[in-house]
Amino acid sequence: MNDPMYRTALIVGVGPGLSASLARTFNKAGMAIALAARRAGELNTLAAEVRGKAFACDATDLGQVAKLFADVESALGALDVVVYNASYRTRGPFVDLDPPEVAKSMAVSAYGGFLVAQQAAKRMVPRGRGAILFTGASASVKGYAQSAPFAMGKFALRGLAQSMARELSPQGIHVAHVVIDGGIRSARRPDPPDRPASTLDPDAIAQAYLDLLRQDRSAWAWEIELRPWVEKF
Repeated sequence: MNDPMYRTALIVGVGPGLSASLARTFNKAGMAIALAARRAGELNTLAAEVRGKAFACDATDLGQVAKLFADVESALGALDVVVYNASYRTRGPFVDLDPPEVAKSMAVSAYGGFLVAQQAAKRMVPRGRGAILFTGASASVKGYAQSAPFAMGKFALRGLAQSMARELSPQGIHVAHVVIDGGIRSARRPDPPDRPASTLDPDAIAQAYLDLLRQDRSAWAWEIELRPWVEKF
């Protein structure tokens, strides 16, 4: 069985939930971790915990994304895994949506994913190895009422991932999109007392990402869907 032996990982769009679980899970698997967000100072505690490094980056800015990859490579060496976990949503009745907010939602959820993935692919393709993972949502496959901008961005991100997988998988790059179809559990969002186990455990999600990375290339998945066992779909 092919063992990819991933040693370095960059997670873009880091917050206290899923990204933090990904950082801890990847670190336990032996990877050196780089964390990126608009405000790097907010990542210092997590970076110290996983013995990683924090970087400031606006994922919608090409110059900042290019600098991020150069800085991460200087600090950690060649990147084996890149995860795009950033998104932005604005909600409301369709006729009342603010166009600049809609543009921002598209930029963060989809265009930023393109910029980050392109920088990753430029480095991975010549080496013939690496993995690029995208975090999706229920909105990646279902457009909900009063949530058009989020669906637009997530549909676009899914299309990006599918197109990349078809082009880059034969070149040795594992591209995958993970649909998180349900709410993610957190201190601020615990399971309702009348619906135990109705949200996704972020550590369990992170383990699914690691399982993706450990797939033999003879049986790569380009997309998986994760949901609580009680979630309707």
